Amino acid sequence: MSTASPALQWLARSAVVLSLLCAVGLSWLFHHGPARAGWVELLRYAPFLAYVVPAVLALGLSFMLGWAWRLGAAAALGLMLVSVMDLSLGLGRTPLPPDAPGTRTVRFMTYNIKSYRAVFRHGGFVPLNNEIAQHQPDILVMQDAREVSRQGDLPYGMRDVLPQHKLYAYGQYAVASRFPIRGCAPADMSFRGEKHEYVRCTVDIDGTAIDLVTAHLLTPREGLNATREERLGGLDDWNTNFADRMAQADRIAGALAPLSRPTIVAGDLNAPEHSAVVQTFLGIGLHDAFSVGGRGWGFTHGHSLKPGVSFLRIDHILVSPEIGVREAWVGWRGGSEHRPVVADLVIRTQAAKP
Repeated sequence: MSTASPALQWLARSAVVLSLLCAVGLSWLFHHGPARAGWVELLRYAPFLAYVVPAVLALGLSFMLGWAWRLGAAAALGLMLVSVMDLSLGLGRTPLPPDAPGTRTVRFMTYNIKSYRAVFRHGGFVPLNNEIAQHQPDILVMQDAREVSRQGDLPYGMRDVLPQHKLYAYGQYAVASRFPIRGCAPADMSFRGEKHEYVRCTVDIDGTAIDLVTAHLLTPREGLNATREERLGGLDDWNTNFADRMAQADRIAGALAPLSRPTIVAGDLNAPEHSAVVQTFLGIGLHDAFSVGGRGWGFTHGHSLKPGVSFLRIDHILVSPEIGVREAWVGWRGGSEHRPVVADLVIRTQAAKP
C-alpha cells in the first residue's frame, strides 16, 4: 500500500489522467483530426520531448498508486511513443516479395546534402562522401546540391564514390544512377507567383521504366519562427507557410495522378508522414518505404538544433504498389543537417539479374 500523502496521490492521479487524455487526444488529432488544419499541423513539429517527458513523469508518479493507475500511465507513454511519434516496426505489407522470380533489389537513397555549407567547410564533402560510400546506392537523389549541379559532373570526390553512375543535375537537384536515366527535366511547383521546381526522370531498370520524382518542398522554418516569436500573432504566417507547402504537394500529385507505371517520389518534403502534405502523395496510391520496411522512428532532422537530437521524419521515399520494400533505414547525422533515407526496393523487371 502506498504511504504517500493524499495530496501527492491526488497529484499522481491527475498526472496520469492528463497524460492519458493528451496521448489519446494527440493520437486522434494526428491520425483522424482535421487534415488541413494549420494548428494541427503545427503540433506535428514540436520536439518529441515535449510529449514524452510529461508522460514519463506521470508514469513515475503512478508508482504511488495501484496497478490500474500504473497500467494507465504506461499505456499513455506507449501511445505517445508509437502513435504520436510514429514508431515503425517494419511490419508493413509489401505486395512484391523480395525473392519473387523476375525481380531485382535496387538500393535507393535520398539525401539533402546542404552542399552550400559543405563547400565552405574544410573537408565538408568528406563526411557526405563517406556516408554515400557506406550505403552504396544504386540510385541517389540529392537536394540542396547546387554545388554539385554547377560542376556538370560529380565533384569534390563524389565521382570516386560513384564511379559508374550517370548524372542529371539541375538547380538544387542531382540524380545519380547506375541505371540509364532519360527524359529528365524540371517541373513546376510554384505558388503565389514564387517560382519553385522539382525534377522528374525516367529510370530504366532492366527493361522496366520507373517514374522518378525528387522534390524539396518549402521549409516550415519561417512559419515556425513566427509562431515561436509572436505566439498567436504568428499563426497567420504559419497558415500561409503550410498552405504554400500544400500547394506544392498538390501540384506534384496532380501531375502524377493517376499513376501509369511504377513510381518513386523522394526528397526533403519538409513534413512528417501523417501531415496532410505527405498524405496528398499517399492519397494517389504511394506508400512510405520507411513505414513499410523501417524499424524505429526514422527521424531525419533536428540534430542541428537544440537539444541536438533528431526528432522529425521529414525526408521520405514514397513508392507505388508495384514496388516492394525489403528494408528501409536512416543514415548518420554527421554529414548534413539531414540524415539520408535509404531503402532496398524490389522491382519487377523484364530481364532480372541474379
